[in-house]
Amino acid sequence: MEQPPGFVAQGELGRVCHLRKSLYGLKQSPRAWFGKFSQAVEKFGLLKSKSDHSVFYKRLIAGIILLVVYVDDIVITGNDTRGISSFKSFIHTQFHMKDLGVLKYFLGVEVTRSKQGIFLSQRKYVLDLLTETGKLGAKPCSTPMNPAMHLTRDGEPFEDPEKYRRLVGKLNYLTVTCPDIVFSVSVVSQFMSSPTIHHWAALEQILCYLKGAPERGIVYKDHGHTQIECFSNADWAGSKVDRRSTSGYCVFVGGNLISWKSKKQNVVSRSSAESEYRAMTQSVYEIV
Repeated sequence: MEQPPGFVAQGELGRVCHLRKSLYGLKQSPRAWFGKFSQAVEKFGLLKSKSDHSVFYKRLIAGIILLVVYVDDIVITGNDTRGISSFKSFIHTQFHMKDLGVLKYFLGVEVTRSKQGIFLSQRKYVLDLLTETGKLGAKPCSTPMNPAMHLTRDGEPFEDPEKYRRLVGKLNYLTVTCPDIVFSVSVVSQFMSSPTIHHWAALEQILCYLKGAPERGIVYKDHGHTQIECFSNADWAGSKVDRRSTSGYCVFVGGNLISWKSKKQNVVSRSSAESEYRAMTQSVYEIV
C-alpha cells in the first residue's frame, strides 16, 4: 500500500503505510475475516473439519450442529434444534448478521424441500446462462456430447478465446448439481489455451442439452442406511491428443451422491488394467 497522494513524510520517501486493520477489498481482508470468524465459532465449541476448513461441527448427545461458511455467507444445519438456536443467539452477539430463515438459495444453488427429500438445482443459473449465450430458444438435444466425437487441437481457431474460457468456467460451476455434464465439461476444459470452432461447437451442444431440462438437479433423501459406496471407471488412451486415459468416479453415502469427478490421468497408462487401477486409486483416496 503506497502513501496517499499529496502526502509524503519528510525524509521517508519510498516508505509504505503499515496497516493495523484489514481494509475491505484488499487481499488480506478475507483471510482476516475468516480468522476472526473461526475464533468466534470455536469459542462457542464448534470444531473445524480437518477435511474442509470451511466446515465446522459440534457433536453432542442431543445431536449435531454443522456450519458451512463462504466468505460472509453461512449455512447452519443439524438435528440439534436447541443447539442451533443457542448458536444463532451467540453469533448475533459477535457480529452484525441477518437470519434469512430456512435455506432456499445459496451461491446460485436452489434448495427445495418435499416429502421425497431435499432437491438441489441451479435452474436460474442455467436460464441466465442460456440467455447470455443466446441459446434460450435453441433446440434441445438428448446428450451433452456426441460419443463418437474426439476433439483435437487441429482446426480453425475460435475468434473469441476469452468468451470460450468464461463459458467453460461457468459450466464448471454448474457441475455442482449436474453430474451428467462433468465428463463433457472436463473434455472442453482441456482446450482453454487455444480453442477452435470445433471446441465451441461442443460447448454449444452442452448448452442445448441443458436447454432440454434446466431444472435438472440432485435429490437427497433418507434411504434407511449410511453405507458408503463408490463406483469408478476409466477408458484406455481415450485422448487423441496425448493418448492419456480419463478416470471417473462417484461416491454415495447412505444412497445419496455426494462426490463425483471426471479427469484425465496425469500419465499414459500402458494397459487398460493400469488405467482402471489408477481410477480406483483416485476413488479410494476420495473415500478416505
